[in-house]
Amino acid sequence: MARSPIPEVIAAVDLGSNSFHMVVARYSHGQLVIVDRLREMVRLAAGLDEQGRLERAAVERAIECLERFGQRLADMKAASVRAVGTNTLRRARRKGAFLDRARVALGHPIDIISGIEEARLVYLGVAHTTPSEAGRRLVVDIGGGSTELIVGEGLQTKKLESLYMGCVGMSSAFFNDGAVTERRMKRARLAARLELRPVEVAFKSLGWASAAGSSGTIRAVGEILRKRGNGNHDGTITPDALEALIEDVLRAGHLSRLKLDGLSAERAPVFFGGLAILAEVFAVLGIEKMRVADGALREGLLYDMVGRLTDEDARVRSVRAMQARYHVDLAQAERVEATALEFLRRAAEPWDLQDPFAEVVLAWAARLHEIGLDVSHSHYHKHGAYLIEHADMPGFAQEEQRILACIVGAHRRKIHADALEDLNQPWHTKAEYLIVLLRLAVLLHRGRSPIALPEIDLRAKGRTLELGFPKGWLDDHPLTAADLEHEIDYLKSVGFRLKVA
Repeated sequence: MARSPIPEVIAAVDLGSNSFHMVVARYSHGQLVIVDRLREMVRLAAGLDEQGRLERAAVERAIECLERFGQRLADMKAASVRAVGTNTLRRARRKGAFLDRARVALGHPIDIISGIEEARLVYLGVAHTTPSEAGRRLVVDIGGGSTELIVGEGLQTKKLESLYMGCVGMSSAFFNDGAVTERRMKRARLAARLELRPVEVAFKSLGWASAAGSSGTIRAVGEILRKRGNGNHDGTITPDALEALIEDVLRAGHLSRLKLDGLSAERAPVFFGGLAILAEVFAVLGIEKMRVADGALREGLLYDMVGRLTDEDARVRSVRAMQARYHVDLAQAERVEATALEFLRRAAEPWDLQDPFAEVVLAWAARLHEIGLDVSHSHYHKHGAYLIEHADMPGFAQEEQRILACIVGAHRRKIHADALEDLNQPWHTKAEYLIVLLRLAVLLHRGRSPIALPEIDLRAKGRTLELGFPKGWLDDHPLTAADLEHEIDYLKSVGFRLKVA
């Protein structure tokens, strides 16, 4: 598959649970140079009610912010932009209308990523923006709605975890009226400790040579400590410094009386909850000191975008890992992929499938269409779809996994149109066309023969597809002819007309 040249100006947008961030960079001589940053405190998580619905005020704050971001992107002529939503948008119900408005406001679609993918991108951002060090590195990111923990070495992750606790949720649960007491702080720290307990052993067993922290809470703590001085000129965080800071907070007793040089007015309302989480991360994992990192999720997005446009696409590595894990017949997968992509080349224009993602997702579906055989031959296409949709696949957004799972799950037998309805526009339509192409490629290679197929003429128009074979070929391959007869009926049930000659 052909690679696109890397645009000169690229941008990443992070729709966090507390703040929205945008970073714009120029790509020159193999290096990313940051040229602009924007950050706005949107407090999206605070606008999520008990039923998982986004309240109107939070939606309007978010849309207004994205409109400003969109205008800056247009002014700077960013040619490639990726925007992602994190914990709050993962949790939100009936978010389709919001995502549609957000796409229009920003001028670009919003991908919702899993917690594990968020952790991977955070590590990528930190690893690329801090000095390289020998040995493993622990990275901690305390966001508004989740906390990510990662152990990695160099640019590669070894262990990733996303915990369901963040500075917004913790502050709302224990300090919602602005008061902070010793009892409340103990309860908040206990809640954080309970979240950390299941992952404690796994992380400690890996070990690390250094620790780094990213995002708002940790940066705020680092800045407070830097302002205090006492030899801590770089804001390095230690357990003793954290406990001393907590004592200062408790002496203040209330947000209105809190005076900490280095803590912004915007950060203050969610600082107590974030501080409780950070203190327990240090205590549970036994961290001796932590450096504050410049990079985070948005920088990770930038480097991931560059990777997608070179030979370092994390999604490709995920697909290869899935093939290995589920013992895919690589030769058969390659045959199916080649035929499916050739069919796509011929059908791309009449079926409006020129989107580059159509090519890559069809290729990945061909490579993974048989992974369900490792579970059971019966209904293996359904097993494969389930594995793809629910697996941790680094590099993939949740919607990308759903599209891939939908195509794999419909590559044989009856097509269930209701699965397509769950996909966002325009992919609930495009995916249906890709399913048809994959089904035909799988059918034609059902015999698993290494002998190449003959030249097949494929013509697409509307919901009609014509397949033309060399004279006499189908007579010499009666099983394929019979399979095609069945396929005519399967496709007819979803409104496609297949003509074979």
